[in-house]
Amino acid sequence: MRMRPTLSWTPTEGLPPGSTDPGPVADALSAGGVLVLSGAGISTESGIPDYRGEGGSLSRHTPMTYQDFTAGAQARRRYWARSHLGWRTFGSARPNAGHLAVTAFQRHGLLSGVITQNVDGLHQAAGSEGVVELHGSLDRVVCLTCGALSPRRELARRLEEANAGFEPVAAGINPDGDADLTDEQVGDFRVVACVVCGGILKPDVVFFGEAVPPRRVEHCRELVREASSLLVLGSSLTVMSGLRFVRQAAQAGKPVLIVNRDPTRGDRHAVGRVALSLGTALTAVADRLGIPVEGQARAQTG
Repeated sequence: MRMRPTLSWTPTEGLPPGSTDPGPVADALSAGGVLVLSGAGISTESGIPDYRGEGGSLSRHTPMTYQDFTAGAQARRRYWARSHLGWRTFGSARPNAGHLAVTAFQRHGLLSGVITQNVDGLHQAAGSEGVVELHGSLDRVVCLTCGALSPRRELARRLEEANAGFEPVAAGINPDGDADLTDEQVGDFRVVACVVCGGILKPDVVFFGEAVPPRRVEHCRELVREASSLLVLGSSLTVMSGLRFVRQAAQAGKPVLIVNRDPTRGDRHAVGRVALSLGTALTAVADRLGIPVEGQARAQTG
C-alpha cells in the first residue's frame, strides 16, 4: 500500500506546550531500554536543512515523488542533476553534537535501538550501530529493473564523466540531498543507466508517495514492542511512516518523549516535548548523566 504524500501539517489548538527542561529525557535514559526515532531536525546542525522548521526546504522546494520519478525521463534528468550537485555538499556533512550524544547513550547501554527517518548516514558516521534506516540511504543506488545495488560514489564518478563542466550554483540544499536548480541550470544533463542491465537507477531511498518496505516496518514495530520508552529527536512526525510508531508506543502504554523546537503531530501522544535544539538538549542530558560525548569539542552545537 502506497503512502499518500503528506508534505505539511498545521498544529491545532490544545496541543500541550513544550518545555525547556531536558530532565524527563535524562530520567528516561537513566532507566534504559530507550528506542530513538530521529528526523531531519537532528541533522540541521550539520548543515543539512529540515523540511518544515523555520526556513525549512518545503517553503521553496517540492520533493521528488516516486510517481514523478518513474513517469518520465525528464523528471529523472532533473532529479539526478540536482541530486548530483547536492551530493557534493550532502556527502561531506559531518555528525554534530546530537548524533554524537546518541552514540554515547548507545555505548553506555541506555538505548534498545535507533531508527532514523534521515537518509544522510550521520548516525553511523558518529559511531551508532544497528541503525534502522527507515527511508533508506543516499549512499546507495538501486536499479529499478534488476534490483542491483551499487555505491553512490561510483554513480557520482560516472555522472562526473558524463557531465564534464557541470558546475551550476545551487540556491540551496535540501534534506533529501536535492539541490535547488532551475530548468535552465539542469539543461541537457546526462543520466547514466545501470551497468548490469541498462535499467533505471534510483537512490536507495523511499521517495514521497512510495511505501516503506513492509519487512522494515515490521522490524521497527518489533523494536517498539521491545523498548521501554520512545524518544523522538528532531521530527515533526508529519508523515505516517514515523508517526505510526509513536502511536504504537503510546497505545502500548510506553512513554513517548519528543525533543523538537516546534510542535509535532505526535505531541498528543507524548508525555512531554522539549523545545530545544538537539545539540543543546542532548548535550545537557549527557552532562546530567555524567556521560562524556566523544568528539563533542569538535561538533557543531548550533
